[in-house]
Amino acid sequence: MKVIDEIKNEYINKYLDYLKYERKLSNNTYKSYYYNLYHFSSFCKDKNIILLNADDIRDFLYQDGITSRTRAHYLTVINSFYSFLINNKIIIKSPTESIKLPKLEKKLPEYLTIEEVDKILNINPTKPIDYRNIAMLETIYACGLRVSELCELKINNIDFNECIIRIYGKGNKERIVPMNDSAINALKNYIDNYRTFLLKDKISEYVFINNLGTKISRQSFFKILKKVCNESGIKKSVSPHTLRHSFATHLLNNGADLRVIQELLGHSNLTTTQIYSHLVDKKIKSDYNYHPRNKID
Repeated sequence: MKVIDEIKNEYINKYLDYLKYERKLSNNTYKSYYYNLYHFSSFCKDKNIILLNADDIRDFLYQDGITSRTRAHYLTVINSFYSFLINNKIIIKSPTESIKLPKLEKKLPEYLTIEEVDKILNINPTKPIDYRNIAMLETIYACGLRVSELCELKINNIDFNECIIRIYGKGNKERIVPMNDSAINALKNYIDNYRTFLLKDKISEYVFINNLGTKISRQSFFKILKKVCNESGIKKSVSPHTLRHSFATHLLNNGADLRVIQELLGHSNLTTTQIYSHLVDKKIKSDYNYHPRNKID
């Protein structure tokens, strides 16, 4: 990462230290804030950030090529930065007060059908990495994990007796997630019989190991998932997050409470989880077309 000190902004650096050491943001979230603020500060390099007005910030937000979604994210980060300055009595009023977040069209998450998930999980194993791949796919779908949470999963986070795993999500927030029988069996089989082949005499606390004997990366899992989907004949664009969406959607479709799903996903706010209810609403409306008196000639 470039050093923000190069552009001589002590306030942004103080704010980033606050995010890192007090808020304890996840590494990915911290990087996102870092780069957003770097771009903001670079754009305003000839101006004093604490003296900016709303027009200055609008000039930054409404540059050519910035989408509404990116604009909204920039504004969220900048709002948070100025709130920090206010709380620390560096300024008394935020220049962003009069700037409204752009309206965004709610995008329903892409998800797989149960039949498509079954195809992905139906791997014919012939070598140790196949058993690892089965265990990874079973675990991420069974527990609704983020890909980073899957890669960071440690041996001592698994309790086979209680059939649960302990997850440390965004902001290092801890949650307990139950595992189904398929995931438990796949994990036990991989750990007991195949993980040592991948470790190659190395020692690791992480569950999922690559061919070098070290922790598997997010990029590697994405490539594995893409390959499995191609081999399974899945035509949709599938990412690790698609499996997380599928987990939540399938639970909701089968009667799970939205607040339970919120806890399982590790969402801080219920409104984040409520997007899945739109999927169910859409299905209900679609299914209603089968009502015998819905269409009258």
